[in-house]
Amino acid sequence: MSSPRHRLAEASVVAREGIAERLSRMIQLPTVSAERETRGIAPFDAFVDLLAELYPLVHEHLERERHTDVGLLFRWRGSSASDPIVLMAHYDVVPVDESDAWTHPPFEGRIQDGWVFGRGALDDKGPLVVILDAVENLLSAGFMPSRDVYLSFGGDEEVFGGAARATSSALRDRGIVPWLVLDEGGAVVDAPLPFVKSPAAMVGVGEKGVLTVRLTARGDGGHASAPPTLTAVGRISRAVGRLSPATFRPRTPQAVSRMLRLFADRSSGAPRALYRVLAAAPPLTARVFAVLGGEPAALVRTTVAATMQSGGTAANVLPSQASATLNLRIALGQTVASTVRRVTRRIGDARVHVEVIEGDEPSPESPTDNAQFALLTEAVSVSHPDAATVPYVMMAATDSRHFHRFAPAVYRFAPLEMSAAQRASIHGVDERVEIAALERGELFHRALLLRLQ
Repeated sequence: MSSPRHRLAEASVVAREGIAERLSRMIQLPTVSAERETRGIAPFDAFVDLLAELYPLVHEHLERERHTDVGLLFRWRGSSASDPIVLMAHYDVVPVDESDAWTHPPFEGRIQDGWVFGRGALDDKGPLVVILDAVENLLSAGFMPSRDVYLSFGGDEEVFGGAARATSSALRDRGIVPWLVLDEGGAVVDAPLPFVKSPAAMVGVGEKGVLTVRLTARGDGGHASAPPTLTAVGRISRAVGRLSPATFRPRTPQAVSRMLRLFADRSSGAPRALYRVLAAAPPLTARVFAVLGGEPAALVRTTVAATMQSGGTAANVLPSQASATLNLRIALGQTVASTVRRVTRRIGDARVHVEVIEGDEPSPESPTDNAQFALLTEAVSVSHPDAATVPYVMMAATDSRHFHRFAPAVYRFAPLEMSAAQRASIHGVDERVEIAALERGELFHRALLLRLQ
């Protein structure tokens, strides 16, 4: 005879049919955090009101509080208050470039052919809706978790805002140390590396740090008809050009070696031998991945990208000042301070001022030989039975970085299938999620909560 927990897992889910409609309505609210100064707070307040409408049981049974004006924290009291878990997502989105041609308007929330289209479908309203659907469905079945469950939803993740920082600080000040923190990050992907044909649930066990610096140079202004040897713009361009992909030495994190060992087990023939060699030789892995470039290179080294440049007021006037903004993602094992020193040395120009705009240190690596990772693996086996649960290093920054300073196990995984094209649509054009993927994502969270001990 099955246990009550398993009967709950197998029971019909009353609200499942409308998961696409709920996500569509969330997408229709343009919660663009970078545009709050122009759009105002109204879309964010409307989103909070929408959650109360869509999830009445969550709002009836869970305690709720606000942190800053856009941070939401729900507490679902379990049979024990010790060792709680925190499930995270964010409901703000990045702007849309009006010159981009979307198949469907980005804030329409179009549902078509088994898909939901729109900004935020994957990042991060899709992962948010599957959490809330799972909790609502379990509440409707009369389920109580074995320990407290916190739901932390931020409205300013895309602008590195303070909502998640305030939430994590509030929990820490109360002496609450989460046993498990799970935020967005990896996904269920096909063919994650060459020769690996089976799907993998990529769970971020650590994340790179993020650093934004501004390079500034001054020069003599004047008429462009008699330029000096090196203008302010030229000096900045030269500085940016000196920051090649090889600026930072590659190093293989432990998570990448563990990832390669798992992929070796799921390969055969020459690929299996190759992955075994790479898993056993981290220095070789670092060199190989660096040569491959792109995502493999980003796994093993600090990356640097020039994202903004400015200088000058007219086509025929020499600017007296020019600047460039760099975005760096700091590899595990390095620091903000060491990264700034490296950038300054590589530029090698005392007349280029290097200013730190913002910086967060990379996280430590959370373990994979513990009960928390085993729980994630078990939940994946329910929602995505063909996928191996594989650790990796998250290359982008998430709100969970505010928890890894005091929580022992912080992971980054959105339980949705994402093709390479879908991953490219995040922060890009035609962002979309399959409805079947949302249903499996809800099942993942339901399975995780049911299996808490």
